[in-house]
Amino acid sequence: MQLHVLSIMVLHKAVVSTQSTGRPVYNMSEAIIKKLEDYSDVVLRRTKDYLPFLSRLCLVATFMEDGVRMWSQWKEQSNYINHHWGCGSILSNMFVIYNLFGQLIPSVLVLARKYVKISVGLLFGVVFIQTVGYGILFDVRFLLRNVALLGGLVLLLAESMGETKSMFAGVPTLGENRPQNYMQLAGRVLICLMFLTLLGEMSFNNVFTELVRAVELIVGLPLMICVCIGYKTKLASCCLVFWLFFLNIYLNPFWMYSSSRAMHDFVKYDFFQTLSVIGGLLYVVTNGPGGVSFDEHKKNW
Repeated sequence: MQLHVLSIMVLHKAVVSTQSTGRPVYNMSEAIIKKLEDYSDVVLRRTKDYLPFLSRLCLVATFMEDGVRMWSQWKEQSNYINHHWGCGSILSNMFVIYNLFGQLIPSVLVLARKYVKISVGLLFGVVFIQTVGYGILFDVRFLLRNVALLGGLVLLLAESMGETKSMFAGVPTLGENRPQNYMQLAGRVLICLMFLTLLGEMSFNNVFTELVRAVELIVGLPLMICVCIGYKTKLASCCLVFWLFFLNIYLNPFWMYSSSRAMHDFVKYDFFQTLSVIGGLLYVVTNGPGGVSFDEHKKNW
């Protein structure tokens, strides 16, 4: 009996010791996260006047760049579509014209916050047509990049729906704007798919560059998961914005390649695609994760 009581006392002391050892570490991590959240709130308050415009600019940056490229490479794009599909010069030129005006005009309207729903619909059409026209449907990496662009467009559409709702302030509603909340969730998830494309880019031709990509995954993947599920969303999005911005400058310096080289277009494509994902993250920073998120549900606990 005494031996049994003694073993229970020893076990109890071990458990208490483990809890007391782990609690300071947990408290320290919570204090660090709280301090980072306070700092990010200060940054957001100071940038609230121009951050929404910056997020929209980054979101449509890849469409604007691609529209300009359609103009500067009109003949090459038309010849490629004609050769790939054998559709004739008239249809191939119509393809270029639609991608030129169907990207530049809606992008400008989105920046001006005019006819946003129509503009987003036109940009959706451009993504679909390019996915089929360039055969991206059968390339997983490029397909996921286009899916990430759709996530940004969904977030723009959700913002437009929120503005429409705010026009009827004071009118009784059925509670939270559920379609907008689910669209924000879908936008976050689709943008997070962008990171899956990084898994297939490890070539190990440059050890240091591939080490940077490995660190990008190790650091970025947990943050992307937080954004996806809506946990500590603004802090995770802020960290990812700075992280992706500097990595984008280092990994995709298209200005260092001659415009006559094919590598220039590939790296430039990656640069502006990543910039659009940064725009989606800036949207999350500005508008929050929406109702379908851990952060929102924590308020009701």
